[in-house]
Amino acid sequence: MNLKRFFTSRFFTSRIVQIVGVAIAALGIGFFSASALARPSTQASVPGGLLYTQEPAQAGKGLQTITNIQAAFHEVARKVLPSVVEINVVNVVKARLPTMSSPFDFFFGPRNPNDQPKEREFRQEGLGSGVLVKHAGQSIYVLTNNHVVGEAEEINVRLTDGSSYKATLVGKDPKKDLALVVFKTDAKIPMAELGDSDVLQVGDWVLAVGSPLGFHSTVTEGIVSAIGRESLPGSEIASFTDYIQTDAAINQGNSGGALVDIHGRVVGINSWIASTSGGNVGLGFAIPINNAKSAIEDFITKGKVSYGWLGINIGTLSRQEAESMYGDDVKGAFVYGVYHGSPAEQAGILPGDTIVAVNSERIDDSTHLLLIVGNLTPGTTADFSILRDKQHLSRKVRISERKNEQALADQASSLWPGMSVVQITPELRSRLDLPRNTGSVIVGAVVKGSPANVAGLQAGDIVRRVNDHRIASVADFYNAVNEPDCSELMFRVTRQGSEFRVGLVR
Repeated sequence: MNLKRFFTSRFFTSRIVQIVGVAIAALGIGFFSASALARPSTQASVPGGLLYTQEPAQAGKGLQTITNIQAAFHEVARKVLPSVVEINVVNVVKARLPTMSSPFDFFFGPRNPNDQPKEREFRQEGLGSGVLVKHAGQSIYVLTNNHVVGEAEEINVRLTDGSSYKATLVGKDPKKDLALVVFKTDAKIPMAELGDSDVLQVGDWVLAVGSPLGFHSTVTEGIVSAIGRESLPGSEIASFTDYIQTDAAINQGNSGGALVDIHGRVVGINSWIASTSGGNVGLGFAIPINNAKSAIEDFITKGKVSYGWLGINIGTLSRQEAESMYGDDVKGAFVYGVYHGSPAEQAGILPGDTIVAVNSERIDDSTHLLLIVGNLTPGTTADFSILRDKQHLSRKVRISERKNEQALADQASSLWPGMSVVQITPELRSRLDLPRNTGSVIVGAVVKGSPANVAGLQAGDIVRRVNDHRIASVADFYNAVNEPDCSELMFRVTRQGSEFRVGLVR
């Protein structure tokens, strides 16, 4: 082998070989130093006082290590590439265009005031990737992202051998950003091997496979940078899943492609990147494959994904709020409201409870609880650990199926009490310029259509009393709201300096 060509080749300059090269260099330096101390040097000196030496045995071991790594990557690529496809879509976008019967209309407007803007359709092409996950007879199922095919009028799947097939949508789910499409063929096509994303660790080697920017069958490598990442607050990124973070290069067109481990098993579905430029900066995110496995069967059998539903309105307590209620920095999801007739109400969960664990899994915050409950199978029973008045309680809850967002919004009238309250801290009092004797608990938010909203309560109202109970803390408020055998509540509130009463019927 020509060593000069090897050391100047693209392979040698790859990231992996650089790492191994540094290790070999360090080993060589250590070996040379030890040899120099043990025996007189037999090497000739050169101008500048530098010495050149060769250690054939060590160089051979280094090259063998590099060769083994390269062979492993070859094997992964051979195994995975046939099961990752390119997906080309056509979306039909509608836009309204003004009607102009003459050039003068541009300056003076249409001469006929009854003329309405016309609607035109535009064909918009898109590109993504997908993973072959199941075959049943002639039907080949491809898992991808909802944002790749969810609104497509036409879907075309291209395999690594260049063959193309028209596909149809089986089901989609924006909550997890997953979708399944199907095409038919008699050809024998290898399916991807799905791995176990729960065993991934930070530092594991992974490869991203897909068609970034239209470059078909591209493989990039990196490591697992983090696990359990959540979607960005306020973003359009799907929030009913956590994410694997990787520095393997992911770009536009990689969406829906495979993130695989060093055994060639799919551990994630590449989904999005964090970037200020729109290109890869080493912050790629993939949906864990374990979050997608049940979705595949749901798509095939029901055309949609089923989610578990508890029937509560939740938030996350700040450290200060948790310490004020429980005397400690308690982690969990705080229950602001409970839907009448919901699994939570039937199990005895009340507004003001903090859910700290589900099936022995500790809950970090409200987003974590949403993920845990959403992934519970409807009809199954789960064990909930809650905190109420500093007491640890257990509740068994039979999970029901979550309805769509519109149906949940229509249920707002059954959400009790339909509001959240927070403690007025010295910082909050100063920021809102509230007098010291105003009160101690303020309404944070009111759910539209809920009993609190219908009664006229508003965000910013200060709750002074509930029935005969003086409200000095959030705990006082929920103790009063949860008072047994009390179907009517009378709130005394202060709003912009005026005090009045508001009645709620449970």
